[in-house]
Amino acid sequence: MKSETMRAALRVGKALADLQRLRILMMLRPGELCVCQIVEVLGLAPSTVSKHLSVLSAAGLVDSRKEGRWIYYRLPDGKAGNLVCPVLKWLGETLKHDPKIEQDRKKLHAVVACGRGGLRRKQREQR
Repeated sequence: MKSETMRAALRVGKALADLQRLRILMMLRPGELCVCQIVEVLGLAPSTVSKHLSVLSAAGLVDSRKEGRWIYYRLPDGKAGNLVCPVLKWLGETLKHDPKIEQDRKKLHAVVACGRGGLRRKQREQR
């Protein structure tokens, strides 16, 4: 039987073994984001993004909070943040010059500048 520490390490490994989840983690480095903002940058269905966020959350790599009907995600802080901080630091250093991550950073900047209200209207119109 595997120890809980081993299971936790496996959850982190699984969470990091996907391009979209790595992109999400890099997007969250500057701060909290609404799911709608993550969806817009990744260009994926909201259900797909939610699944990725669920895997990241189960691994302890992201925290969330709900505000009305919206959910916001951020990198963990406190004790949980201390546990995953080395992994996130390594990830940031490894991917800081990656062209896709840079493209996401620029797109995220535009998405945040649009504001959540404008973004939500745009996403509703696209349905």
